[in-house]
Amino acid sequence: MSADAGVDGPHQSQPLVTGGTPLEDASAAIVLTHGRGATAQGMLQLADEFHHGGVALLAPQAAGKTWYPNSFLAPVEANEPGRTSGLQAIADAIDEADSAGIPADRLMLVGFSQGACLASEFVARSPQRYGGLAALSGGLIGEALDDEYPGDLEETPVFLGCSDVDPHIPEERVHETADAFESMHADVTKRLYEGMGHGVNEDELEFVSGMVAALLED
Repeated sequence: MSADAGVDGPHQSQPLVTGGTPLEDASAAIVLTHGRGATAQGMLQLADEFHHGGVALLAPQAAGKTWYPNSFLAPVEANEPGRTSGLQAIADAIDEADSAGIPADRLMLVGFSQGACLASEFVARSPQRYGGLAALSGGLIGEALDDEYPGDLEETPVFLGCSDVDPHIPEERVHETADAFESMHADVTKRLYEGMGHGVNEDELEFVSGMVAALLED
């Protein structure tokens, strides 16, 4: 499931931090991508708020705690090689889950801020039926979005949660991201929170917890 086979960028030398149920004993998995200046370990701590037993947690670490150098609204080439290397880090984590027998439809991607942008971009660029995507304060990457994202997400549940006045994520990009995923046949839930700022709230955590629980349903 490589995003781009053979990528050897800045993040490929970084560890994959794990938590939750050991992968060999898990029936589902979550790939967690952290924000700028943050850590994989911090995402594992956030996951405590929505984790369920039986779910493995896989958190890639960005080199220098930053997946790509500029705003996600910059031209794509301005954020290389970090963007492509980050996509490969997600692909590598998914490959770990796949090797342990966890299929994509029991795997969820959860990201915050820069990590939410990267996770969104991965799902759009590697479409199939996933267990879910939760992009917390993020959106698809690029100065302008593609006119069309080819591929079918086959009703993958997608949750987009963001402030309506987030200093880093324009409300319009959240709407554009929702539209793109809907055009790819995702099951999109979009929630904009009035005056929240750049963070994660209890409503988002509760919704994500429900998505995680759904991974374990037969």
